[in-house]
Amino acid sequence: MNRDQLIARIDKPWRAFNDACAGLPEAAMLDPGVVEGWSVKDMIAHVATWDNEALKALPLIMQSKRPPRYGGVDNFNASQYDANARLSLTQAREALAATHERLLALIDSVPESWFEGETRFRHRLRLDTWAHYPEHTLAVLAWRKSRGL
Repeated sequence: MNRDQLIARIDKPWRAFNDACAGLPEAAMLDPGVVEGWSVKDMIAHVATWDNEALKALPLIMQSKRPPRYGGVDNFNASQYDANARLSLTQAREALAATHERLLALIDSVPESWFEGETRFRHRLRLDTWAHYPEHTLAVLAWRKSRGL
């Protein structure tokens, strides 16, 4: 897989997630219930958090270092949910766009050899991006359908 293929692999589910969140009234985006008590805003902040975690982990992987351990993904997600609760919808959206742009810039700066084969770099990138976004896209779409939005 080359850089362009990798970016396309990330871009398609990224756009689908953003499309799933688009066009909702602001009040609806703050209503809990998309997944348990999470709102669309919470989902946006969650996806931004994992893009940001990729930004932390990928450079470490390139240096043959181990990324931080989270004490379990569910525990990490819960702690980040609590940390992101104070964010406004605008702040969550801005964080999503900014972290994703930084992630794409990092990918653009990485030697192409890191994308060839199933490297640790590519594995982590997959987990935090193109394998992650669809889960939340489907949750938002199902929630929208259940609410007639």
